Amino acid sequence: MPTRTQEALQEFWATKVAKVGVVFLVTLILISVFVLVFYPLNFGEELWNNPIVWADNPKAVGPSWTQAFSSQAQAEHLIFELPEPVESDFSQGFKRQLFQVSFLFEADDFPQFTSFTMRDVQFQEDPPFVTLILHRPDGEAIILLDVDIPYPEPEDSPPYVFYSEDPRRIYLSGSPAVRLAVATFARRQLNMEVLVSDIAAVGPEKFMFGVPSSQGGRATDVLKGEYTLSVLVEGVHADDAMGSARFVVAGQLFGLMGTDNLGRDLAVGLLFGFPVALFIGVVTSTLTAGVGGILGVISGYKGGKVDMVIQRTVDILNNVPLLPILIFLLFIVGSSLWNIVILLVVFGWTSLTIIVRSMVLQIRDGEFIQASVALGAGTRRIIFRHILPQVAPFILAQLIFFTPSAILAEAALSFLGLGDPSIPTWGQILDRGFSDGALYLGYWWWIIPPGILIVIAAVTFVLIALGFEPVINPRLRRRR
Repeated sequence: MPTRTQEALQEFWATKVAKVGVVFLVTLILISVFVLVFYPLNFGEELWNNPIVWADNPKAVGPSWTQAFSSQAQAEHLIFELPEPVESDFSQGFKRQLFQVSFLFEADDFPQFTSFTMRDVQFQEDPPFVTLILHRPDGEAIILLDVDIPYPEPEDSPPYVFYSEDPRRIYLSGSPAVRLAVATFARRQLNMEVLVSDIAAVGPEKFMFGVPSSQGGRATDVLKGEYTLSVLVEGVHADDAMGSARFVVAGQLFGLMGTDNLGRDLAVGLLFGFPVALFIGVVTSTLTAGVGGILGVISGYKGGKVDMVIQRTVDILNNVPLLPILIFLLFIVGSSLWNIVILLVVFGWTSLTIIVRSMVLQIRDGEFIQASVALGAGTRRIIFRHILPQVAPFILAQLIFFTPSAILAEAALSFLGLGDPSIPTWGQILDRGFSDGALYLGYWWWIIPPGILIVIAAVTFVLIALGFEPVINPRLRRRR
């Protein structure tokens, strides 16, 4: 014979909304587990809020898959790691390394920016010379930059190693030396009357990857074809060398969900929002249901002064304007994740207490409870053995209903700038997008995905709660 638990589960699973809700919930849990396994717990502080981590990403660009819906070929985001030189030799007291990468550029628009990063520069006496040269499809070459490597301090001893723990990144688009080199190239090789100030205004990429436009003036058209970046390292000692390098050609599209105005990968931020949403929803609803249910049972069964104290507390909290008081208290105690959970619990248990109390008042007057009292059963035994099991299914259903409310409350607080700044959440992504004008600038990928995920997470628990209704209320059960 099936037990009551098995019958309840069968009744729950018989509803379509319950099945959909369970599928959604399992998906949320699997994604959350994936994030917790493959991302550090301090992701927000160490990575998400660290601009250096996202420096090589393009700023405020859409997802790569939107290219399929565009008639214009937008620039692809290209990152080239140069782990070792393609040529390396030492002869006649002269060391030479050549790092090189070739790439095809077929976009209809120019790159957003370019950057160069070098690591593990080692030398014995004088710093080596590092030169960046861009070879274009038209056969022209631009000597972009001669990198200045500082001399070691007098107290240091050879071999000297620079940029080992902290690689040196050069933002080529903002380098005055690169702007001067590109302006010189445009005047001499492209026969364009271009000043350094013009390069600074439009970016050197317009001339590094361009040719004079048919419109004349200082306008340029994209030069498509194969480009080659050469990094020449020259030293005077056999051990002088550069360990590795990176070259970035920032595109107009990036990744699965695009980037924000700091270049942060929104797909990563949205992923990290899954475990945060589940944590907020489950922990808050569990504590709220636990506190509200226990106080409701105690209030209904004990009566007297205990009931009066609990009910007056309920009246006070129910008449407090929730959002303003939450904003005020979070300003005082700080916007940490646990502070948000605690405040949501403190102001969220009252409604359940009122309902459970009314249920317990009816149960308390029942013959079974009266018989237990007559037989000498203690208060604790009556509450936990006879009353709580009768109201537990309702408390469980309310726990599930509280979960989407907690998720939406956290999202609302984060949207108002009161979320935990150390952890990326969907509400914070929305807040940053609205505050930076994403809605008015057309950056839909910054607004729509987090909003959809908040709705999906909330609807998941609503569907599960609806599936539990036939279990709680026999009148809603399907006819067999």
